[in-house]
Amino acid sequence: MTFAWKAAGMSYLKYTQICARAVRNSLKDDLRLIAQRRDEQGLKFAKWEAGKQGEFVCIALKFL
Repeated sequence: MTFAWKAAGMSYLKYTQICARAVRNSLKDDLRLIAQRRDEQGLKFAKWEAGKQGEFVCIALKFL
């Protein structure tokens, strides 16, 4: 048995991203805004010196 996403030549991760986007777009406005905020992805790091954590630095913020 072949899954539809596999027959279309995409990975399972890409398939789930498409499904999640469709669900978020079908929500009412107030719930959609909350769901879209959860969709943000960011990358931060902090440099450690002498066993102490430095300040966090934001590298990237991505909206899917």
